[in-house]
Amino acid sequence: MKFSISKNELLPSLQQVVGVVERKQTHEVMNNLLFEAGDDFLMITGTDNEVEQRTRLPLIVSEPGVSTIPARKLLDICRSLPDTAHLDFQVSADKAKIATGKSRFTLATLPAEEFPLVDALTDPVVMSLPQKQLAKAIRMTSFAMAQQDVRYYLNGLLLELSADSLCCVATDGHRLALHRTPAEIELAEPVTAIIPRKAINELSRLLDDSDSDLEIKMTANHLQLSLGPLQMTSKLIDGKFPDYERVIPLPGGSIATVDRESFKQSLARSAILANETYKGVRLSLDKNLVGIQTNNPNHEEAEDELEIEYSGSPVQVGFNVTYLLDVLNIIDGDVAELHLKDDASSMVVHPGGDKQSTYVIMPMRL
Repeated sequence: MKFSISKNELLPSLQQVVGVVERKQTHEVMNNLLFEAGDDFLMITGTDNEVEQRTRLPLIVSEPGVSTIPARKLLDICRSLPDTAHLDFQVSADKAKIATGKSRFTLATLPAEEFPLVDALTDPVVMSLPQKQLAKAIRMTSFAMAQQDVRYYLNGLLLELSADSLCCVATDGHRLALHRTPAEIELAEPVTAIIPRKAINELSRLLDDSDSDLEIKMTANHLQLSLGPLQMTSKLIDGKFPDYERVIPLPGGSIATVDRESFKQSLARSAILANETYKGVRLSLDKNLVGIQTNNPNHEEAEDELEIEYSGSPVQVGFNVTYLLDVLNIIDGDVAELHLKDDASSMVVHPGGDKQSTYVIMPMRL
């Protein structure tokens, strides 16, 4: 295999696919990227056997071929070169020689036959939507995914698609984030999938707020997304996601309207003296005021008070302050609505004037 390519062409493609390559793989070949060179293209693929990413570059190739090249080493070499660099690749059975200017690099390769590839999807459901819609839905919900929970179906994000809506839901059992937005999708029947955390993290990095269309293919076991020359294929989590509608309290109770930035700053100050293990904060709401109190086992305390719009019954309730801050950091707008019933019920948070996003936080005993 022999080809030449500029750093400015190669580096963005490497950065797109290298994110799925784990630093410690069970199979050595998965530390590498698969390079497939045809007469007029170069395909680069990375995988961790759960998520596969590949990108295709138009390129005039001197000698077609296929091999695997160490991912991180190649990325670091490419990053270290000047922007004007042009790289000449010459890949043999077990070596990849790279020449640029007066610099020479030789990397050990592994056979392409050992590289695991996802089989072509069989009879997938195919649809498309603007990538900015999925990007926002992931951004507004993914922070609530569980991490290494034994309930494996919580270690991912629920995606629900229908002809007129896009919905993403994430929960770790203590909090829930939901974002539902109108969408125009050519679908005969609604489809659902639980996408694993690794794939969601990669999508968060790759998607942006542009109007360009994202093609989605889905089967019972895989989700494949194509955006221009980039394609990501992920295994899906096989499990039953909780009935999230049952977790969301029915309308009722009292509503407090708070200035989002002021509330966030007050909680952040109070969190400094919260119990490091439980991160509890007590909110006391009464007559257009909210009191904020934290303490820890060293008998240290923090108290703050904030003017809000609230005319409901007095309520004292405890929450994990990190969960509250996560929501306030992710939502848009100047105000947030806090929906409360009593000191034993979950709190629902809405961005002011936006009912597309809903956040549920379970109370704590303090």
